Amino acid sequence: MNYKNLDPSKIYLITGVAGFIGYHLAEKLLEQGCIVVGIDNINDYYDVSLKHSRLEKLIPYDQFTFKKGDISDKGMLMNAFKEYKPNIVINLAAQAGVRYSIENPDTYIKSNIIGFYNILEACRYHSVNHLLYASSSSVYGANKKVPFEESDFVDTPVSLYAASKKSNELMAHTYSHLYDIPTTGLRFFTVYGPMGRPDMAYFGFTNKYFDGKPIKIFNNGNFEQDLYRDFTYIDDIVEGINRLINKPPNTDVQHKVYNIGNNNPEKLMGFISALEKALSNALEKEVEFDKSFEPIKPGDVPTTYASIELLNEAINFQPKTTLEDGLQKFVDWYVDYYKVK
Repeated sequence: MNYKNLDPSKIYLITGVAGFIGYHLAEKLLEQGCIVVGIDNINDYYDVSLKHSRLEKLIPYDQFTFKKGDISDKGMLMNAFKEYKPNIVINLAAQAGVRYSIENPDTYIKSNIIGFYNILEACRYHSVNHLLYASSSSVYGANKKVPFEESDFVDTPVSLYAASKKSNELMAHTYSHLYDIPTTGLRFFTVYGPMGRPDMAYFGFTNKYFDGKPIKIFNNGNFEQDLYRDFTYIDDIVEGINRLINKPPNTDVQHKVYNIGNNNPEKLMGFISALEKALSNALEKEVEFDKSFEPIKPGDVPTTYASIELLNEAINFQPKTTLEDGLQKFVDWYVDYYKVK
């Protein structure tokens, strides 16, 4: 991977540092000798032991500082900015999950709206060189035109999670306009890989296999009109973020939004076959999931498909990891981490 021109004298603040993307990004920055301050509330949305395992890999770095806290706590956040004086802020702290937002809306308002507002306020009063923040492909809602482009209409979200991410983009635009904060939003497309999120399909399917339970496939069993997802391997995501760090917007309104995806959507059933093959390779035996087909869940969208032309123009971004290679790396990690071989 190519990490050019990262300034080791700058302070890089990563919120959600015990999360999937936050951990991988922090590790790569630390490998480059950068000073990283990480904030995370270690919530129990999924198994906290995995979050602690990620943190344990970061703690040995001398230039890493961890602060447990919730970005919805404005006082804590302001004090952290005052104490550490970050130059670059990457806000990855958020309540994730489309389906969970239907069951637990309060947590999304607290973390994704109030928490992000606090981040913007902190950047307003403590000058930063660049704020990068997590948006989501979910903002495209049920758009039928593919691939999704950043200029597409995104005012019809189909979940509260998507609505919260669209709100983040609007809030960031306003603060950039009012207070000259260079700000970049990242619309992530189905990120996967080792140390990933257990609530994601690839992780959940693997858990089900080892638990001896059928996997639930929410496509009505309709293979002709299957769901499509733009799966993006974690290393490609981290590479993109790192290249963007030193590319703050320099237009009149200092706010940009980029898709960061694979630009190669896969059928859900093809993805499942690739995961079965990766498991077969790792376990040295034939693996086939027991499958249960169910109706599409509220909030799910039929297709995610990223146009990455703008990102390619900005930083020469081209994902390099195939779905087969990425899933094999995930499964090899899973088998080792959970000692299931």
